[in-house]
Amino acid sequence: MDIGALLKQIRDIYNKINKKQKIVILASVFAVIAFLAYLIVFSTNRGSDTGSNGYAVLFDKLDPSDSALIVQHLQQAQIPYELPKEDTILIPKAQVYEQRIALASKGLPKSSKVGFEIFDTKDFGATDFDQKIKFLRATEGELSRTIQSLTPIEEASVHIALPKDSVFVNKATPPTASVVVKIRENMVLSPSQVLGIKNLVSAAITNLTPENVKIVDENGETLGENTEEATSRELAKVINMQMKYKTNYEKTLEEKIVNILSPIVGGKDRVVAKVTAEFDFRQTKSTQESFDPNNVVRSEQSLEEKREGVKPKEVGGVPGVVSNIGPVQGLDSQGGEKYEKSTNTTNYEVGKTVSEIKGEFGVLKRLSVAVVVDGSYEKVDTDGVEKLKYIPLPQESMDKINALARQAVGFDKARGDEISVSNFELNSTTQTYKPEDKWDNIVQSVKKYTNPFLPILKYLIVLLIAYVFYKKVITPFVEKMLSNQEDEEDIIGSELDDEEVKGGDSRLSEMRKRVEEQLGGDSLFNEEDIKYDVLVERMRDMISEKPQEIAALFQRLITDELGLENGMQKMDNSEN
Repeated sequence: MDIGALLKQIRDIYNKINKKQKIVILASVFAVIAFLAYLIVFSTNRGSDTGSNGYAVLFDKLDPSDSALIVQHLQQAQIPYELPKEDTILIPKAQVYEQRIALASKGLPKSSKVGFEIFDTKDFGATDFDQKIKFLRATEGELSRTIQSLTPIEEASVHIALPKDSVFVNKATPPTASVVVKIRENMVLSPSQVLGIKNLVSAAITNLTPENVKIVDENGETLGENTEEATSRELAKVINMQMKYKTNYEKTLEEKIVNILSPIVGGKDRVVAKVTAEFDFRQTKSTQESFDPNNVVRSEQSLEEKREGVKPKEVGGVPGVVSNIGPVQGLDSQGGEKYEKSTNTTNYEVGKTVSEIKGEFGVLKRLSVAVVVDGSYEKVDTDGVEKLKYIPLPQESMDKINALARQAVGFDKARGDEISVSNFELNSTTQTYKPEDKWDNIVQSVKKYTNPFLPILKYLIVLLIAYVFYKKVITPFVEKMLSNQEDEEDIIGSELDDEEVKGGDSRLSEMRKRVEEQLGGDSLFNEEDIKYDVLVERMRDMISEKPQEIAALFQRLITDELGLENGMQKMDNSEN
């Protein structure tokens, strides 16, 4: 298809049609484009617009009491609103933020959970009991808001029971608390999160222990309790998680075997693999101590003593005069003395490393693998009937398949793994096999050559449909419009000629009357003569303007009148 010629043809058609037709065509094209654009814009913006006619969410998840107050405010302010749900209010987008600020200044939405803002208003007539009740409500509201801010929790409500004070210590009753939570869809509270909520509530109230905090979900089930029912429920969750882990592991190994063997045996439908894995889900903890052979000096202590001089004289002996009067002059004195002592103490520290080892979650103990592969088939002629005959795979191929399956699953003989690879007939169509005829061969040949061109064929079909639509719808429509235009032009031309002739006749009659009046005669001019003169004058003008066409016209008239054309054809035939 020549695009340039097509565009030229469209341009020529556009230039030939009149103004009214141009307006109709352009208006139709514009209407189609506007309709398509509206559909596109509407389909893209439909998901983003929360409400209709440019409405947006003012508040959602409201209590009925808050909804009533907000609707009353909107009615007083004459602001349009919509209620698509019981707890959702929509207003025009341009007024959302303005009305949120205005409602916040009035304390809306109030919410059923009252916090410490309850003390913002002064009540001079309140008693001590009223103040205690307000404080209890404020504490419950603040705790509910805090718990509700956690990700898994959609709504929360806290109730606190404070006992009366007693002067007897042995009769004092500890406070208790209960928490009701609504968990979001597809989410759960872990045991650590439940314990965190208990600690949060108990820390906010004096003398409240985590054991006295009870948590219940929206289904009425107690959370974080060590009862038999709770223990069995937690055990069921653990078993479910273990079974899911085991199933996923086995499925992964089966897919590995099928993916590695399917190209060899001729497709995924010709191999079957089943894996059974045994896991030990017990988590063991062990403590390991290791000592460093290189000792480290922890402390060292040194002590030195030294003394020099004369040893003091000793007074002693047999009681008597000499011992009483002291040493006698002239006797030899004792010699000098030198004393030294050194002590060194070193303490060594033995390096020690203590490691706490936590076992893996799910230790693989044993694998059992069963693989079944299909054989090959050949066509045989049995009593004139063509059938398929099953041929088992040779042992060499089976050994290779066995080795590939072992490598795919990570076979470990020391672990006690087992694997079995068998060869059986898996193709059930052998019993109902129908030989291919000529027509089937033709279909297979056509598919073989046409399948690579299917993507291109889709676009060709679309172009063919567009071409047929152009030839069968658009072209006849345009031709019909052009034919109507030509008919209108012919009618207009004939009307103009008649008007010109009538105008000429009227002018001639007026001229004749005017000349007759001037000459004083009533019938000096003949009307037929005047028409003849006018026609002769027109013929003369036409001959002067188009002499060749007039000559051809007269030649054609003479030839048709005298029959010369038939005579000339007969002469030519006789000569031939």
